[in-house]
Amino acid sequence: MSQADPNAEKYMVDALRLAMRNVRERKTWPFGAVLVRNGKVLANAVNEVDVLCDPSAHAEMQAVRMAAKAQGDTDLSGSVVYASGYPCSMCLTAMYLAGVKEVYYAYSNEDGEPYDLSAARGYVEIARPIEEREMPLRSLPVRDEGEDLYEAWERATR
Repeated sequence: MSQADPNAEKYMVDALRLAMRNVRERKTWPFGAVLVRNGKVLANAVNEVDVLCDPSAHAEMQAVRMAAKAQGDTDLSGSVVYASGYPCSMCLTAMYLAGVKEVYYAYSNEDGEPYDLSAARGYVEIARPIEEREMPLRSLPVRDEGEDLYEAWERATR
């Protein structure tokens, strides 16, 4: 690994141990994540999709949520995520939006493929032109009466 943090491998082992505990104790998804900034662990999380009945409760998403809530701010700029598996497109997008600067993963999509644990499908689907995607994504530019929604947001947040 060519990273600056001398504890990177420790954080990755922590993510793997979280994932293994999830498998052994909950008999569920083998995913764990550790979110670190400036040498301080802000969150440890596991995949909780089944426990919470929430398809977005991936380990990386949970780590981002926990870290943001703990600091009372969604700006996680400069942080690093150590994930047991290659992040799906949803998790990657959330990390971009939160300002995560770097992500390390232990198991690749190729490692996960034989177990149906690859995140590749989402990336492939998003890369397709909109009209060729499995799930239609269609514009329906309806506007309610009165003040424009986006203009109201701009005024409220100035």
